[in-house]
Amino acid sequence: MFKMTWALVAEHADEWTGDDFNEAAAVLNEEVGAAVSASGMNPEVQTHFRETFLAPVRDGIADAGKAAVETGHGWDKAAGPLLVVLTPAA
Repeated sequence: MFKMTWALVAEHADEWTGDDFNEAAAVLNEEVGAAVSASGMNPEVQTHFRETFLAPVRDGIADAGKAAVETGHGWDKAAGPLLVVLTPAA
């Protein structure tokens, strides 16, 4: 079990708790994607945001994030205005 916390600067902050790293990545993708869609950015900028900031952080959850949490360590990754932190649940 681990907790994922994320912040999208000036837009949104939230958390999720579970034990499936792929599900965590999907939740992050859905939640941050929804915030980006509602932000008023034009479609090209939204695509750039998703590719440049969201994708690298999301993709890190299932590999580097999982490896860190499974060894009892936290993991964090920031890209532009997005910060994600994974911590083992006590």
